Amino acid sequence: MMETLLSRSIRAICLGGMTLGMTTAIAQEASAPLQRVEVTGSRIRQVDLETAQPVQIMSQEQIQRTGLVTVGDILNNLSSAGAPDFSRSGSLTSNAEAGGQYVSLRNLGSNRLLVLVDGKRWTQTAAGYTDLSTIPSSMIERMEILKDGASSIYGSDAIAGVINIILKKNMEGGQLSIYRGQYDENDGRNKDFSLSYGAGNDKASLMFGLSHTEQGKVGTQKRAITATSFGPDHPFDGLGTSPWGRITPVNAAGNANTSVANGGFNRILNHTGSFDGKGTGANSRDPNSYHPYTNAPEDRYNSSQDMDLLSPNRLDTLFTKGEIALPYDMRLKTTAMYSQRKSVRTIAGYPLQSASQANYKVYVDKDNYYNPYGNQVAGAGRGQDLYFFRRTIEMPRVTDNENRTLHIDAALEGDFTFRDLAWNWSASYNHNKVSGIETGNGNINLLNLKRALGPSFMNSAGRVQCGTPGAPIGFADCVPFDILGGPSASTPEALAYVNTMGAKTYGSTINSANADIAGELFQLPAGALGLAVGIEHREVKGYDIPDQFSQSGYSTNLSGQPTIGKYSVREAYAELNIPVLKNKPFAELLSFNLATRHSDYSNFGVTNNSKASFMYKPVKDVLFRGTWAEGFRAPTVDDVSGGGSQSFDTFLDPCDTRFGEAARDPAVLARCTSGFAGTGATTATYRQLNQANAPITSTTGTQSLVAFNSGAGNQFLTPETAVTKTAGFVYSPSFVSGLSIGLDWYNIAIANRITAISATYVANQCFQEGNANFCSVIKRDPITGQINQLARGNANLGQMETEGLDLAINYRLPRTSFGQFGIRSETSYTDSFKTRAGADSDWQEYAGEYFYHRVKSNNTIDWSQGNWSASWGFRYFSPVKDQCWDVDVECNMPDYEASFGTGANKLGSVTIHDLSVGYKTSWNGNIRVGVNNAFDKKPRIAYSTQASASAVDADMLLDRFFYVRYNQSF
Repeated sequence: MMETLLSRSIRAICLGGMTLGMTTAIAQEASAPLQRVEVTGSRIRQVDLETAQPVQIMSQEQIQRTGLVTVGDILNNLSSAGAPDFSRSGSLTSNAEAGGQYVSLRNLGSNRLLVLVDGKRWTQTAAGYTDLSTIPSSMIERMEILKDGASSIYGSDAIAGVINIILKKNMEGGQLSIYRGQYDENDGRNKDFSLSYGAGNDKASLMFGLSHTEQGKVGTQKRAITATSFGPDHPFDGLGTSPWGRITPVNAAGNANTSVANGGFNRILNHTGSFDGKGTGANSRDPNSYHPYTNAPEDRYNSSQDMDLLSPNRLDTLFTKGEIALPYDMRLKTTAMYSQRKSVRTIAGYPLQSASQANYKVYVDKDNYYNPYGNQVAGAGRGQDLYFFRRTIEMPRVTDNENRTLHIDAALEGDFTFRDLAWNWSASYNHNKVSGIETGNGNINLLNLKRALGPSFMNSAGRVQCGTPGAPIGFADCVPFDILGGPSASTPEALAYVNTMGAKTYGSTINSANADIAGELFQLPAGALGLAVGIEHREVKGYDIPDQFSQSGYSTNLSGQPTIGKYSVREAYAELNIPVLKNKPFAELLSFNLATRHSDYSNFGVTNNSKASFMYKPVKDVLFRGTWAEGFRAPTVDDVSGGGSQSFDTFLDPCDTRFGEAARDPAVLARCTSGFAGTGATTATYRQLNQANAPITSTTGTQSLVAFNSGAGNQFLTPETAVTKTAGFVYSPSFVSGLSIGLDWYNIAIANRITAISATYVANQCFQEGNANFCSVIKRDPITGQINQLARGNANLGQMETEGLDLAINYRLPRTSFGQFGIRSETSYTDSFKTRAGADSDWQEYAGEYFYHRVKSNNTIDWSQGNWSASWGFRYFSPVKDQCWDVDVECNMPDYEASFGTGANKLGSVTIHDLSVGYKTSWNGNIRVGVNNAFDKKPRIAYSTQASASAVDADMLLDRFFYVRYNQSF
């Protein structure tokens, strides 16, 4: 990727800073006096950091010991984090979020997690997702992860919890950090350069920072397990339309005529030469050498070889933070950050066919020079238009997503005393803006393709030209395309003529103004009665606008309509902290916290959400805590005003009589064959076809043959509501110094769930559940029975509930002659994760299935001695149930009723070990060398994966990952 001026400048400054740092003394750290601070989950400042809500804290040192460079990667390794909504391995992802990083706490979805930076809302896309890659990890002091609902304190989106990223407040001197890492296979090269510098005193301070981060590409070709779509055991499954393709005549309805009885045929363009597993070789267009598809299984194409397994990203960030003391104990604080991210996705050339867009079909004209069944070959009046299928591997589809994020906030704060009680106030303004442009090439201009496949002839100069001898079309207006000749017959001029550039612009802006006041009302026997109140006004705007040609539907680029919307909200909240008992027998501490928030949205109305929590210490060593909290998530701009777009969805047709539910359930088969609710009937032997016109070979299904419609907004959506309950204890025995054990139970129940339903869900609801409402958006081809129309969008659809336990153990052992040892352990157990479509529907349980691990555990042993330090960590993932390849193949639980149908394949547990060693130099430097996945645990084949190119979980490490980081203070 071509480097921008910004990225080159950042790297130059960072390298210059290293030279300066070698000769400059380290800055001295001043110890801060004990003071009241605001803890995530409460607006009331307090000295005691113990809270009624479970909060996990990750320090800058712990961040660096992970060996990871982006905030998204670091947080996605939390034991409480589920599968991210959008993965770097999802190269087929086509929305504005592609290339970013998102965290799904407890698998509840990234849009149900609120992200704060220094207690203030961070940027969001029009669909409500916060890209964590825009926050440079080098600027972070610590991260606080609140695993509890907090809508009464922070408003919408805080259902799964809150991540509050605390940036460095000030610094004296500077720090340079340089990082390099890569996989054992010499790919996935990651780089990170950062430089920060600060100066000031108690009257004024200023700090700035800049960083440059790169995440390198990982292709599929180097590893046998990723080289094909479904792994080494199924090398020829998932192969699609070849670069030579196949042809059929066109029937009276404009569709492919494969009926021999009606003069049709279904033939591929035969290629010769040895088969190399990639579908390459020479091509013969002689009609006499055509042969039926069933006799040429080798004429397929491995599209995985042309796709990214992990797409590359680059991020450049500028950051500044300042504070100045004013009269009357006031302070003016401001933060500004600008991030520029560029991501690139590469996928295989388009699987082109005559009906790529159902409303604008393109054929090889009977008067086309290259038509072997045309008038110029068969004789005048005897030619046939040809319906074709052919993958254009000559033009891989490449999409560039350039994203810019701007955050500016300013706050005027003050402290005062009232009746000798401490109070604080603030008035702040917060501006967040996301903007971007996504451009792509490699798709086909169908208008130009129609002309290029129209009438053509050999002119007197021996060159094929569009038109007819009597009415030629100049080469400036039309270039003939030999689409049946294979890749070697494609000329650069023809490819340039049929190629199209697609583009869209997107963005969102969130402006908010806040006023808060908090303090102590009066003293009670057990302490001060704390109060916090505040108001907020927030305006949200968003847009996602494809270019006019992409909207038209005359391109193989997925067409979509513009998304433009906005709303505003006025809110007020109050929080009360009530100490009841303190230093009493069997009641060292008892306190309650109450909070409520009133929200008035311009687009749907009013919602009120409250919370109650308690802390109880019967003795000093034990803390019991619990919370009951209401939550909500307001519909986003995209939810309500989304224009929708086309999508080639991967789905399993339940009517498939080999792998679908129709193979096992007579009621489903009856609905399919009867054309239930007007969908169109299938046959008793119906098979779902893939893009190579072959029956599917497993329960993984296939991509739709035509584009479905997805994501249209729904202006009648109402907010999700939630109730969160937590209860737990923390045990810190006084007789074992440095030991702390915490166990928390949680239950989160979401109603009125806003969800973008999948194609599989729509089809299953119609044919498996017999829900006629869903059948209204499905139509089948009257001849083949294949689904050729399906629409899916957003809906308030039923309920979601999850329940489980979090265990945290921290133990800092006494120092010995062998050094200082510390143990950290975070374990999450998911007892249940279930959804249902409505009150009358059955619950569908997901816990224990792929992406929904019952147990995830992160464990680390730290050691330090003098200038040396080391860490050994191991991450444990419990066994999961994955989709079967077939109920008779790779299916050790054939009768299990899973969310994806009958039959599951249980995969064993995974444990990954990480090692690192650090050394502090005499010149104020710190070097750390490490290896993640030290024992080279290989990825496992999983058909539920998010990866677009291969059936592995690419969000887990593919093999060993080596890294080195150097920090220099000056």
